[in-house]
Amino acid sequence: MTSHASGLADALAAGPVVLDGGMSNQLASAGHDLSDELWSARLLAERPEAVTEAHLAYFTAGANVAITASYQATFEGFARRGIARAKAARLLALSVELAREAARQARDEGIVRPLWVAASAGPYGAMLADGSEYRGRYGLSVGELERFHRPRLEVLAAAAPDVLALETVPDTDEAAALLRAVRGLGVPAWLSYTVDGERTRAGQPLDEAFGLAADADEVIAVGVNCCAPGDAEHAVATAARVTGKPVVVYPNSGETWDASARAWTGRSTFTTAQVTSWRDAGARLIGGCCRVGPKEITSIARTLAGA
Repeated sequence: MTSHASGLADALAAGPVVLDGGMSNQLASAGHDLSDELWSARLLAERPEAVTEAHLAYFTAGANVAITASYQATFEGFARRGIARAKAARLLALSVELAREAARQARDEGIVRPLWVAASAGPYGAMLADGSEYRGRYGLSVGELERFHRPRLEVLAAAAPDVLALETVPDTDEAAALLRAVRGLGVPAWLSYTVDGERTRAGQPLDEAFGLAADADEVIAVGVNCCAPGDAEHAVATAARVTGKPVVVYPNSGETWDASARAWTGRSTFTTAQVTSWRDAGARLIGGCCRVGPKEITSIARTLAGA
C-alpha cells in the first residue's frame, strides 16, 4: 500500500470519512452533455478541466475523497469510439491525475484536511451502457469477468490512487471476479454493491455477497452505492456484521431514473438523519452517488463533524 492509502485506512479506524457525490450530476449542472455511451468518461478526452472542476467542487463542499471519472472508462468502450488501447490507458491514468490536481487546487485554496483519490472501476454492465449493471448476470463466467477487469485495474493502480473503488457491483459473480482481479496490485480497494431491498440487484442475499470480501486483505471497506437511501441502513449493518470491516455507503438521492424519458422523476429522500444511522451502524466512508451534489455533501460533512 502507498503511504496515502495507509493514511486512509488509519482514518477509517479513527472515524467517518466523507466521500464526494455524483460526478454525472455535477458535470450536467455545469452544462456538459452526458448523453454519450461513454457518459462522464467522454470528458476525460474532450474536457478534462471540467472533471477537475467537478472534483474541486466536492472538495470545497467538504469531501475528503474524490472518486475518479473512470466508472464508464474501459478499453472496450473506448475502442467502440475509435480510441486506441494506448490512448485509452492514458485516459484511465488521466482520471487519477485530474483528481490529484483538484486536491492540489483545494490545498492552494486553503483546505488543510486530508484529501484522497479513489479510482473508480464500474461493473461490466457499465461498459455495455444498456442498464445491465442494475441486473448483473451477464452470461459470463467469473474468469471471463476477471479478464475484463484486470487490465483496467492494472492501469488505474499504476496511476497511484489511494484506493480502488470497485463500485456498483450487481452480483456475487462479478464481485468474485473483481476480488481476484485486484490481487497483487499493491493498492487497496473497497467493494461496493448496488442493491434492491435486502438483496443484490441480481437477487442474492447480502450476507453471501458481503461474505466474499470478509477475508480479502486488499479490501479495506465493503458496502453499497447507487441504491435508494432507504435500502442503505440494512446493508450497512449487514456488511459490518458479516465482514468486520469498515463500511462504505453512498446511495443515490432517492429519485427514480426514467429511461424512456431520459429524466429523473420523484423527489430526493436523502436526509442527514440517515447519515447518522449509517454511521451508527458501522459506516466509515459516507457520501452520495447519482443526484447527490455538493449541497448534500456539505450537509453530510457537517453532520459527521458535529457528531
